[in-house]
Amino acid sequence: MRRNPPHKKNSWDDTLSTILIALALAVVFRSFVFEPFHIPTGSMKDNLLVGDYLFVSKYSYGYSRYSFPFGLSIFEGRVLEFNKPKRGDVVVFRLPANTHIDYIKRIIGMPGDHIQLKDGIVYVNGQPLARRQKTDFTDDENKTNIRTIARFDETLPEGKTIEILKQYKEGPADNTQMYDVPPGHYFMMGDNRDNSHDSRFLEDVGYIPAENIVGHAEMIFFSTDGSAQWTDPISWFTAIRLDRIFKIIQ
Repeated sequence: MRRNPPHKKNSWDDTLSTILIALALAVVFRSFVFEPFHIPTGSMKDNLLVGDYLFVSKYSYGYSRYSFPFGLSIFEGRVLEFNKPKRGDVVVFRLPANTHIDYIKRIIGMPGDHIQLKDGIVYVNGQPLARRQKTDFTDDENKTNIRTIARFDETLPEGKTIEILKQYKEGPADNTQMYDVPPGHYFMMGDNRDNSHDSRFLEDVGYIPAENIVGHAEMIFFSTDGSAQWTDPISWFTAIRLDRIFKIIQ
């Protein structure tokens, strides 16, 4: 009996359908559940290092237009906002001056707060944040220029303690004006205080609208120190920072 050959068109249709379904599921997952994010700069050291890859939860604070690909203006504000951002949260947000750019910083100022820095100390509504010096941080990102940077515990008004770095006695934004955080906006700062372009620089970053927050940084799922070389396959294994994988972001 003669067998009919498989229909090539049906085979291609099935493959194309599978690809389209997979792409649709990926878009839904990234839009509503978790989105991967790569740390490109050292502004959040030593909590987040260059080469860390982390998951950002999209559902933590509900959804805005920036939860979705291309930031389509489907609606204004946020929807399904069962929880609001809290002081001390590490969040990814879209830069107001260029909403195609993602930043990651920590929330220091809430809507209506008054924030100021005096001699490097952060004042929230007139009260200084207490600091306690810890063991110095060894910054070996640049292998030819390894630096030792002062590290502190800083206690936020609600009692949460965060780790910050203070590289210079007189940093570029150690003494500032008073920042009056507008309603519906947040004041962001990097943990690496002297090496962070954040809300202290009003013209470039400034106050972040709630709508611009993409999500809450949850966990590091992969990390590499950047030393891997294409010509050395073994280096791709030695470059992995195993101690950072599955680290919860505080």
